[in-house]
Amino acid sequence: MARRKRVYTKPEKRDPKFDSPVVGRLISKVMKDGKRSLSERIVYAAIDRANEGTDTIDPLEILTRAIENAKPRVEVKSRRVGGATYQVPLEVDATRSESLGMRW
Repeated sequence: MARRKRVYTKPEKRDPKFDSPVVGRLISKVMKDGKRSLSERIVYAAIDRANEGTDTIDPLEILTRAIENAKPRVEVKSRRVGGATYQVPLEVDATRSESLGMRW
């Protein structure tokens, strides 16, 4: 029988302009010292700037495609075998790869 408490996930924060969880997570990544309104202005300005040249493509599509291109598929982790440490390539989980893609 499990002794640990069940971990409940919080509902994702969506941004007010696009109502998208991806943009909400990006705003949270950009935010420093709890200044959410500043990070919203930065992210929205970047999305508007990326959308300036193209009127046909949805700005949200540009953002999701950019994050998809930045996502890593494989990462290396250190494994100690005997006295030697080896770099072992491992497949990255979907949520971790999206988080890493947003950081890059």
